[in-house]
Amino acid sequence: MEGLIAILESLNRKERFFLVGAALGNPNFQLGDEYARSLSRSFDLDVPSNSWVAMDYHLDWISTALHVTHNQISHGEPWLNGGIVNGNQEDVDLIVGFEDAGTTVLLLVEAKAETGWTNSQQQSKADRLSVIFGAESDRYPGVQPHFALTSPRRPEKLNTSTWPSWMAPEGRPIWFPMTVPPNRRRVVRCDQAGRRSATGGFAVIK
Repeated sequence: MEGLIAILESLNRKERFFLVGAALGNPNFQLGDEYARSLSRSFDLDVPSNSWVAMDYHLDWISTALHVTHNQISHGEPWLNGGIVNGNQEDVDLIVGFEDAGTTVLLLVEAKAETGWTNSQQQSKADRLSVIFGAESDRYPGVQPHFALTSPRRPEKLNTSTWPSWMAPEGRPIWFPMTVPPNRRRVVRCDQAGRRSATGGFAVIK
């Protein structure tokens, strides 16, 4: 029976993953040494540079890989769904997996650059991850999930009171800074005077 990380890797069919990997000359999406050190500091773990990594990874794929591995379900063998696969596009921005002393460690990272964190979106993700891993991250023995947020500024208004404790240790999620180059601009719809308007008929770079 394949291991969890091998099944996770086999389920990754995101064209963006293959495109970005090829374009940057890093088709295996190997972690950069500095980013691996940043993850190690943030999660207080020793994160290897040769960890398995994927982006925009569907929560259905995580749920599936855990289920079939735990129940030793072979490729091609149907199973009773029971909410394992929801059929939606909900995903995690970055997933990192590695083995540590007989435990499969999964790091789940959500990123925001300019748009703000919304309670509704993050609560939906917290609810699903709580179902997948268990409220105490103990649904699948030998698997240890961790969760973090990364953004240029620490989120201050995110309500995490109903998140599972493993996603928000001591009531707050792990957060680490994400560097965004300066002088990033945005294009907005506006009126002729440059005032923001969805129906103004003009646009401006601000």
